[in-house]
Amino acid sequence: MTKPSRPGLGEVLGRLLGPAQPELTCDECFAQLDVYVELELSGRDADLVVPGMRAHLEGCPACGEDHASLRALAAEPPPLPLTIEHEEQL
Repeated sequence: MTKPSRPGLGEVLGRLLGPAQPELTCDECFAQLDVYVELELSGRDADLVVPGMRAHLEGCPACGEDHASLRALAAEPPPLPLTIEHEEQL
């Protein structure tokens, strides 16, 4: 059995000291996450438009997970519309 990996000293210190730049709260992050992801996927500078989001996402596992999920979902191509033939089979 392998031991779970321990975070490195730099990661531990980073969590203790917090971000070096302004950071959003979880509520602010949640309110702006969709805009942030849309900016990222469009190639615009999301960090310039929504300052503090990146620092929050890097320091908050829950919001970071929401970001990854939303980004993956938004990056998927939209489903093809059903044709009349397919609708009749349902």
